[in-house]
Amino acid sequence: MTRTDLATALYTHQACLTHDTGPGHPERIQRLSAILRLLDDPLYGALLRRDAPEATRAQLERVHTPAYIDEVFAAVPEVGQAELDGDTVLSPGSGEAALRAAGAVAAAVGAVMAGEIKNAFCAVRPPGHHAERDLAMGFCVFNNVAVGAAEAIAAFGLKRVAIVDFDVHHGNGTQHIFAADPHVLYVSTHQMPLYPGTGAAHEKGVGNICNAPLAPYAGSAEFRDAVEEIVLPAIEQFRPEFLLISAGFDAHRADPLAALELETEDYAWVTEQLCALAGGLCQGRVVSTLEGGYDLNALAESVAAHVHALQAA
Repeated sequence: MTRTDLATALYTHQACLTHDTGPGHPERIQRLSAILRLLDDPLYGALLRRDAPEATRAQLERVHTPAYIDEVFAAVPEVGQAELDGDTVLSPGSGEAALRAAGAVAAAVGAVMAGEIKNAFCAVRPPGHHAERDLAMGFCVFNNVAVGAAEAIAAFGLKRVAIVDFDVHHGNGTQHIFAADPHVLYVSTHQMPLYPGTGAAHEKGVGNICNAPLAPYAGSAEFRDAVEEIVLPAIEQFRPEFLLISAGFDAHRADPLAALELETEDYAWVTEQLCALAGGLCQGRVVSTLEGGYDLNALAESVAAHVHALQAA
């Protein structure tokens, strides 16, 4: 059986719906509910649905300090909400949700490496790409995609893992964790200027960071140019053995938190491009995980387009 004969897996867990950020918070339970409701359509009946396991302490410690991990769990409240920072809120269910979100990506990496699945999308929250080694930021608790990259390297001996991030916000946390690690390539398209203020083109790490900032109100043409002229060549030059995607959908024109003007079709297109490249470079090994996206309709439709492209790869 070739990898193209295998199924795309959907990793999620009900615990991710218990991470309650409170009234008015953009990163709300309804984001995941909207995605799961749309993926329940018979069109996605071929998805292999798997419960996300909890990440282990050892998996977290590859990318976060022990003191930070302890700080997170100490801050989880028994009732109500507590803040890790002004944007990052915890509720009683957040500890398990954060473990499941990180564990989903690690488990998906393992399943792809074992040849059990073709590729995977992790429909999880809280998101992760703003979380630094020892700091919560921007709705993010543990850096889920970083946990997955570290799993590929530590558990499977891979030497080159690429992370592509098309969230509208720069993944400062992922860049922070891997900026000095030549085994990991981090490539990001994002709006700039915008939170968190990182992601300039001159930020290169040890030659393993590639940022492609986009000006406010840039749309499909500018995004596709950046992917074709910067993102894909950087990946091709790196020749990864595994490709991870930080899949944020808040660059959509309908999203309320930023000012890029992507269309739903752009997410299908970029996924097709990345999967095609991975097919030639790394046996189609691709795992994607949810980051941002705050307009519920645009988010769900964009995720559906993304997942459909993963299935078609």
